[in-house]
Amino acid sequence: MIRHSPPIEIASADHARHRLSRRGDRQLNAALHTIAITQIRMPGTRGHTYYQTKLAEGKTSREAQRCLKRRLADHVWRTMIGDERRRTQTTGPGGQPGATTASSAAGPTPAADSSDKSLPGPAEPKPTPTPQPA
Repeated sequence: MIRHSPPIEIASADHARHRLSRRGDRQLNAALHTIAITQIRMPGTRGHTYYQTKLAEGKTSREAQRCLKRRLADHVWRTMIGDERRRTQTTGPGGQPGATTASSAAGPTPAADSSDKSLPGPAEPKPTPTPQPA
């Protein structure tokens, strides 16, 4: 279960405003940390290569880890945004996937086919035969 923290009130003199907590989502942070450590420990991964590049640039191990976690977070964000865009592009006017204006209740009134048209006059009543006793 992912819990989101409520906005924090920031007051300065007579002006109060709200902002999100700087602590962030602890579960998401823990997941990104696990991914980063796993990639650092596995030579040949892109994360390991990126980490080694940051160390070669003179960053400390913790700074290089922080850079890798930020890169992973950016990748996750881009993936989530792309998924959301694809999800909203594939839904029709009713919000269901595959719906089109032709199949939507909001679409135009369908044309009546010859079998759907009403009869020209009232139907002639025909009496139902009564069953004969045996």
